Amino acid sequence: MAQSRLLLLAICFSVLQSGCGLPSRSKKAVPARQRATEDEDMRTQIDKLWQEVNSLKEMQALQTVCLRGIKAHRKCYLLSEQAKHYHEANEDCIAQGGTLAIPRDISQNDELTDYVKRSAAASKDFWIGITDIVKEGQYVDVNSLPVAFFHWDRSKREPTGGKRESCVALSLAAQGKWHDEVCRSQKKYICEYLIP
Repeated sequence: MAQSRLLLLAICFSVLQSGCGLPSRSKKAVPARQRATEDEDMRTQIDKLWQEVNSLKEMQALQTVCLRGIKAHRKCYLLSEQAKHYHEANEDCIAQGGTLAIPRDISQNDELTDYVKRSAAASKDFWIGITDIVKEGQYVDVNSLPVAFFHWDRSKREPTGGKRESCVALSLAAQGKWHDEVCRSQKKYICEYLIP
């Protein structure tokens, strides 16, 4: 019995020695430079796997957003549950991996209008990602890119705010047309997420 335990212990020691990367007497030792290269290759492969895992997590989170909101024009839109001022709304969208929604044409604007009518008909106005904060009358999106599409409520001569009203809201009362507003006003908002 003691001999079998001793034999088992010797086998375990032998396996551990070969498994720990220690060179056996019958094999040549791996040069340190080659071992360092192999370690670096292994680290590179592990980093790539982590990037893939993180990418899959982002895709899964995006799918969850799309299920709660709507999917249109290779984007997902999600309406906020609570009202915030423009800058807080923008920060909230960014923290969730998106931006405030930026309608780029009438089709996207109509999709957003229909979505908010179905989701929050009791609310009147919603922040979108367009401002003229930096230079009066020069509207840019939240990425500081110039805006080419506008859908102002011309019946009320929008935009009318001058330097005081610099943030843009989509209005359900005006059938999805826009107006400028004081950025400190509390409004619900629409976030958008690009679908890769």
